[in-house]
Amino acid sequence: MPGIEKLPLEETLEDSPQTRSLLGVFEEDTAAISNYCTQLYQAMQRIYDAQNELSAATHLTSRLLKEYDKQRFPLGGDDEVMSSTLQQFAKVIDELSSCHAVLSTQLADAMMFPITQFKERDLKEILTLKEVFQIASDDHDTAINRYSRLSKRRDNDKLRAEVVEDVYTSRKKQHQTMMHYFCSLNTLQYKKKTALLEPLLGYMQAQISFFKLGSENLTQQWEDFLSTIGTSVQNVRREMEEEVGQMQETIQQMEQSCDPLYAPCDPDPTHSPVCRSLTRKQGYLYIRNKTGLVSSSWERQYFFTQGGNLMQQGRGEVAGGLVTDLDNCSVMAVDCDDRRFCFQVTSFDGKKVVTLQAESRKDCEEWIATINNISKRIYLSENAEELAARVNQTALEAVTPSPSFQQRHESMRPSSKGRTGRTSSISSVGSEPSPALSVLSLDALVAPETPIQFDIISPVSEENSGQSKTAAHSGRRSNPFGESGENTPEESEDSILHQLFIVRFLGSMEVRNTESADVISETMRQILAARAIHNIFRMTESHLLVTCDCLKLIDPQTQVTRLRFPLSSVVQSSSHQDNKRLFGFVLQTAGGRSDSRTVCYIFESNNDGEKICDSIGLAKQIALHSDMDRKKAEKRKEQDKAKEKQQEELSKQKQIEKDLEEQSRLIAASSRPPNPPASDGQFLVLSSSQSEDSDAGEEGKKRGESEA
Repeated sequence: MPGIEKLPLEETLEDSPQTRSLLGVFEEDTAAISNYCTQLYQAMQRIYDAQNELSAATHLTSRLLKEYDKQRFPLGGDDEVMSSTLQQFAKVIDELSSCHAVLSTQLADAMMFPITQFKERDLKEILTLKEVFQIASDDHDTAINRYSRLSKRRDNDKLRAEVVEDVYTSRKKQHQTMMHYFCSLNTLQYKKKTALLEPLLGYMQAQISFFKLGSENLTQQWEDFLSTIGTSVQNVRREMEEEVGQMQETIQQMEQSCDPLYAPCDPDPTHSPVCRSLTRKQGYLYIRNKTGLVSSSWERQYFFTQGGNLMQQGRGEVAGGLVTDLDNCSVMAVDCDDRRFCFQVTSFDGKKVVTLQAESRKDCEEWIATINNISKRIYLSENAEELAARVNQTALEAVTPSPSFQQRHESMRPSSKGRTGRTSSISSVGSEPSPALSVLSLDALVAPETPIQFDIISPVSEENSGQSKTAAHSGRRSNPFGESGENTPEESEDSILHQLFIVRFLGSMEVRNTESADVISETMRQILAARAIHNIFRMTESHLLVTCDCLKLIDPQTQVTRLRFPLSSVVQSSSHQDNKRLFGFVLQTAGGRSDSRTVCYIFESNNDGEKICDSIGLAKQIALHSDMDRKKAEKRKEQDKAKEKQQEELSKQKQIEKDLEEQSRLIAASSRPPNPPASDGQFLVLSSSQSEDSDAGEEGKKRGESEA
């Protein structure tokens, strides 16, 4: 006999839509078998009741056997051996339709009894198990719905214990009932063959023994055929008994091993740790659907990942439907007012947000880890699970190293015998270690035990403290809103560059080395590793405004400036080597030697991070050229002022010379005698006065030149 289709008992606990669909096929096959056996039973009943209509009843039986190929059985419809055997039986019965026989006793024992047992006992047993399984499935759905509606705010231990016990009992009952139901359906695939063959075999034997017909050819031919069919029936019965025994053993083993899985939450988390290297996952989740502006409802669906997509499938559906694309998506755990173990999946463009609820915290964390691995497109590699495990292990070693930062920092201090340097290389997440970073030590880039800040906190408090100290020394009143009282230059609204980007803040930490190009990559590695290990998936979304004066982080809802970074304080900026959406910049705050701090800020953008870094570089170039133009203009003004001053000095000198000449003429005119003749002594006096005036003019001229 060919192989028999079977329902897998191992998938009864998961109760997936695929298993339900396969169960529906078996139930449809059972209904078809029941219908066919009922017709065959009626035909044989006519043979038994009406001897006068024996020929007509035999003809009807032959016709039904010939129509076996036309019956559309979902399972076993293409059994050629069974089909050819029934065709041969139909041929013989058609030949014997003209014979009369009174076979009341023999037909009742050999023909009617097996098919009656199959119809009244086996088929009714399957119908009863189907009703019991349906009731158990409904009770399990009711219990799991009640468990999922446990209030997060009102924590009642007694109510929770009752609900958990109800889920345990209903799930166990459904599992056991489903396994027995599957076992009966699998057994039916064997019984339907014996139920069809045994009555026919008994009927033929009764006919041969009653009539004693035949010629030796006919008897010898059909005895060999019937013996072959009898051997086949015994083999099928033997296979059925072996299969039933194996299924019973499987049921017992699964009842023992699956007992802890009936509870919705694991009482011992260490017994089953969270697996973070998964790239595929499936199971039942609750999805929140909006029913109004503020109202929503939860629906239980079967979810599974297929490539880079999240799919959902309801019971009775043949195939699943697309929920959202997981490539480059973001996932994080969220707090719902009325539900526990919830997480949220946001698409790449941020337009679609899906809120889901898992049964337990372990299941929730595994779903988050799986979606994170799919978002990084790890599933496209050959060894996806090994790569995911290696990435998670690298993140674990980055955040929780052994030895600790303090021990490693103390061990690397120079000793009296010599000074040893660290040779271990540091690589960024998802990239190969660079030669420059292999030379620099970790302490040269990031200070040991440096805290990581995951939220945006405005540095107004620090500025206020500095302003209060300054105000106390200067005696001026400080502004409580973090603004200085001095006339600071306002940002130019007519700036040449205005570019706006949507970014999400990942974290920031203080760094030491601002000259190395790998300080941003190392900061990205530590911040991403810390988020992955501590399950920090919440990110603050802001608008990054790049101008020629500063960088601004603006709240997208209130349009309030959260942080302002002067462009002159931005030392460097770069994006990630592999994930171009990640970028960061190093900011050096102004202050003395002890007050100066260098902080590296890391962001994730919807666009390419290199574009943002190019925009920052362009802004710095524009600011540099503007500064150079301003300095040139100031220098030109100073030169013009110097020329104007020199011209004024020259004009003053000329005016002095004119005044001296005028004065000398007046003196000469006033010193002339009234009489025209003049003595030599007078001429000598006039010449001496004129020489004094000329000397005074020369001294004034020299004094003016020296002043100029």
